[in-house]
Amino acid sequence: MTGLEDLGVPLPDGASGTVVVPPPDGRPGTWAGAPSAVYRDGVFHLAYRLRRPEGEGRGYANVVARSTDGVRFAVVAVVEKERFGAESLERPALVVTPDGRWRLYVSCATPGTKHWWVELLEADTPEGLAAAASTTVLPGDAGPGGWAVKDPVVQSHGGLWHLWASVHPLDDPEATDRMTTEHYTSPDGRAWAWQGTALRADAGRWDSRGVRISSVVDLGDRLVATYDGRASAAENWEERTGVAVDGTVFGRFSTLGDAPAAAAPDPARTGAGLRYLDVVALPGGAYRLFYEVTRPDGAHELRTEAVTSRRPATLDAA
Repeated sequence: MTGLEDLGVPLPDGASGTVVVPPPDGRPGTWAGAPSAVYRDGVFHLAYRLRRPEGEGRGYANVVARSTDGVRFAVVAVVEKERFGAESLERPALVVTPDGRWRLYVSCATPGTKHWWVELLEADTPEGLAAAASTTVLPGDAGPGGWAVKDPVVQSHGGLWHLWASVHPLDDPEATDRMTTEHYTSPDGRAWAWQGTALRADAGRWDSRGVRISSVVDLGDRLVATYDGRASAAENWEERTGVAVDGTVFGRFSTLGDAPAAAAPDPARTGAGLRYLDVVALPGGAYRLFYEVTRPDGAHELRTEAVTSRRPATLDAA
């Protein structure tokens, strides 16, 4: 920990979380996680990814589930990779539109490549997402020197839709794990326009190889972002959580501090992975956190924590 909680940033401690979804089994490369949650009318809806090891299907489904307490969830919809012709699925983004319709943004891998793109499902209910028609909203670029786009965070601010996605350059086949977070806007959440790089880490930092915004949180006087970071290709899939603060341009952030803000306990056992943190604001200033964490056996599980955090007066970017 870095003391960022004392500044009002809601963070997990990495040890006391409750397991929401265990991995499909207990082997490395088997994951449950990459959560995206919505709290509405006293009910939590949670979307997440299920994965098997490479060679056994990788990310094979996105799941949507419902809960009244944020801990015990019942599955209401399952979206499998085959419907998109994808080799793997990664983190979804679950969103409710101002008129009450449900959207699921799905990260899809192009078979036999390092390219990813994003599809959109929309329905009247969460259950309806299982059979909803699909539309490509972020195609990326699968050509030489192109890029992969995945793991969107989608919100509405001031009547405009905002999306933050991890983007991986594909110009070097040996270094496609590099990533920045890019910012997009849209009038309708369907047609997106790139607005620039939202987050990039400097060389020599703990997160210099790649940064991926996982949640954007309104603290009242400013926005903060939590993000996944890694220093090397060897840390791929074992990212730790950092914090970034907004600057003069809406939607762009600067890293805060010189060390991770949250990581798995006792990382020497397997890995330090604590990633895909999603921060859900609740009435009364409380938060419920959902995140993916590495277990002692190397599998990843989806956990949740309830926290109360003071609202900060100021945060200083480092």
